[in-house]
Amino acid sequence: MRLAAALIEAMRPRQVTKNLFVLAALLFADRFLHVNDLLRAASAFILFCAASSAIYMLNDILDADNDRMHPTKCRRPIASGRLSVAAASAASFLLGLVSVGGAFMLGNGFAACVVTYLALQAFYCLKLKHIVLIDVFTIAAGFVLRTVGGAVAINVPFSHWLILCSLLLALFLGFGKRRQEIAMLGTDAVQHRGTLEDYSIQFLDQLILVLVTSTLVCYAVYTIQSQTARLHPALWVTVPVVLFGLFRYLYLVYQKGWGGAPEEAIIKDRALQVVLLTWVLVVICAFRITGLAHH
Repeated sequence: MRLAAALIEAMRPRQVTKNLFVLAALLFADRFLHVNDLLRAASAFILFCAASSAIYMLNDILDADNDRMHPTKCRRPIASGRLSVAAASAASFLLGLVSVGGAFMLGNGFAACVVTYLALQAFYCLKLKHIVLIDVFTIAAGFVLRTVGGAVAINVPFSHWLILCSLLLALFLGFGKRRQEIAMLGTDAVQHRGTLEDYSIQFLDQLILVLVTSTLVCYAVYTIQSQTARLHPALWVTVPVVLFGLFRYLYLVYQKGWGGAPEEAIIKDRALQVVLLTWVLVVICAFRITGLAHH
């Protein structure tokens, strides 16, 4: 039972929220009421959860020594010794194998997304996380692959606007995480993550400002000028909800210091949960309004 609990914890179930990007295409392609597409999207979500868990375990194996000196990461199963490297390696390999095997059942295109994700993130664990800026861009690429994979899984074309929004939002979250790591660890930050030596709070604040502005502008243009927006003119009403959501997250980063783990902010902050739910409901309503108008 202890081994099973340690394995589940090492899979980081709290971070499954990152894989919600897989469902973006289902929502914006207006296919959320199609049972077959819903099942395929759910399967894609589960397979990306398995793939990301495989990468988390690989990363924890490689970072075990540094994690033991971290104030919170030292409690992770591998770093604390509750889960052996051998068991974690076997579980990581098995999860990766299951994710790839299952991905081919959804089609070669989706399998290509999963395989690319695994290869890119494995390379991140081994090398890319040690290169300034490239580290966060690699993580963001993983979110883009989730978005593309979700579209390919249900056989709908993916909008370049949706890809750009996913990229910008992921970069915003990633650099926000780097900022909070420096703020929390202070002078010890470099000991836990080497690239933090090349970052500073001032530099990251500038990047965050650029990215939050770019994300909002890109999303606003998407809701007005994209092909989806032309089919659903009411989609622009979701912009204020997104604006509030971005501001709420900035509040959590700068006032509460929660940006070190974006998934924790979603789990812990009730207001952010309400914003996300409201955004989904408003998007659905925007699509339904168009459907009623056509009838």
